Amino acid sequence: MDAQIFFENALNACVSGLVIGCIYGLMCVGLSLIFGIMRVVNFAQGDLLMLGAYAAFYLVVVWGTMSALGPAGPFVAALLAGPIVFCLGWLLHRFLLSRVSGLRTAGSLDEGHFGQLIVTLGVALILQNGGLILFGSTPRAVSTPLSSAAWLIETGPGDTTIFLNKARLIACLVALVVVVALWLLLERTRLGRALRAAADNPTAATYMGIDVDRAHRIAFALGSAVTAIAGGLVATYLSFTPFMGIDFVVIMYAGVVLGGMGSLLGAFWGGLTIGFVQQFSALALPPQLQNAAIFVVFLLIVVLRPQGLFGRSADRA
Repeated sequence: MDAQIFFENALNACVSGLVIGCIYGLMCVGLSLIFGIMRVVNFAQGDLLMLGAYAAFYLVVVWGTMSALGPAGPFVAALLAGPIVFCLGWLLHRFLLSRVSGLRTAGSLDEGHFGQLIVTLGVALILQNGGLILFGSTPRAVSTPLSSAAWLIETGPGDTTIFLNKARLIACLVALVVVVALWLLLERTRLGRALRAAADNPTAATYMGIDVDRAHRIAFALGSAVTAIAGGLVATYLSFTPFMGIDFVVIMYAGVVLGGMGSLLGAFWGGLTIGFVQQFSALALPPQLQNAAIFVVFLLIVVLRPQGLFGRSADRA
């Protein structure tokens, strides 16, 4: 009987890890897109995720604009959070990050990295405390009946039951669709080729007539939007506050490094790996030690493969 219970718990942890890992993967892809193209370590990425969660909350709960869509409303709101934060990301790059990144800093001693760290850290603090002033400290959530409902699937020996939370599963599917759409954009469109050229060799891209500064602005705004969509999806099954980004930015950076800096596919698999580790560690460890388990796996992979699962030992991935 104990073996059956353990098997059922392990099977549910595997399924939950896959579902949660896809959402983590979407977060990591947004961060990886910014780093892969701009080579900017963005400390404010978790707070952009927080803005996506609040954008979905206001669209669904406060303004009620999604109420006509019924149970699908929160997930549509999560997608709409992307364009909203895209505009903010565009403005942040236009007036702040463009001063400390791109070709402007190509000839400087540190290539603008010190300035980028200070600017993104400052933006993170402003967004956190500004969110506290505007939204308050009360935990919020996008209420949906799907969050407390599950599909039950009986399988395996002894009528083992798999529990699939409806909100999380739909959020997982939306995350997969967004990742595939982003991959098609980068691989099959003229804009995607311009972004990849600006990432591989900004100077050569400039000689080919590509506006590198504009490419970086689009990359930063697009990476912000992708992470905001992930934040809107998280809001459908978890409560959140203006400081939620602190918890998730650790997951994002760990996933990006695990997958390989600059690799979108690697970032997604890194987020998926973290989802599996987090859910399986819950079988034996208390919640406060789950992040420790994540970093144990993180350190093991870094020791065995420093460039990450899908990274390459090169200056440009």
